[in-house]
Amino acid sequence: MPTAPKPNRGPSAGPGNRRALIAAAREIFAGDGYAAPLSSVARRAGVGQGSLYRHFPDRVALAIAVFDENITELEELAAHPETTVDALLDGVVAQALVSTAMIDMIRAERDDDRVDHLRERMLRVVGEVVSREQAAGRVRHGVSADDVFLVVSMLAGLLATTPEPQRAAAVARARELLAPGLDPLDPRDPLDTRD
Repeated sequence: MPTAPKPNRGPSAGPGNRRALIAAAREIFAGDGYAAPLSSVARRAGVGQGSLYRHFPDRVALAIAVFDENITELEELAAHPETTVDALLDGVVAQALVSTAMIDMIRAERDDDRVDHLRERMLRVVGEVVSREQAAGRVRHGVSADDVFLVVSMLAGLLATTPEPQRAAAVARARELLAPGLDPLDPRDPLDTRD
């Protein structure tokens, strides 16, 4: 017996549909990557493709909505005074372990101006934590937000190219190797460039 079509709730369904589409895209991108069919996202959200395209005219717009939420989580983490660079990297890695789609999107759409704001938001988050950590003497003087963003990008790239079962171990080893570049130097060390 055929199922009855869902009743059209009109404009009042818009905010709920948008939230459902973002949640569905997060799941689909995590499982199938950035190039996953958008029809799968609409189906998972329980809406038609027309609704998807009314809210998100293209793949980039949908992905940005998903990844804006990820960065909001990192902004909230960075706002806590006790958050360290290590804790921030843990947050980034946790998100990237679930989905490498953001990395894929940033690579694929690097010339799209809409993607730039994700980088700018991440730089602000990283800059806030780095400044606080330098003031507390836990991060080497001279390490910039761009430097830590480079570390984030390196870890994200590693995650994107490492088979899922080996990701956690690969990231742990990479962080071990990168840590000395962030740690404060001994003030007697000739490589320490502090004024």
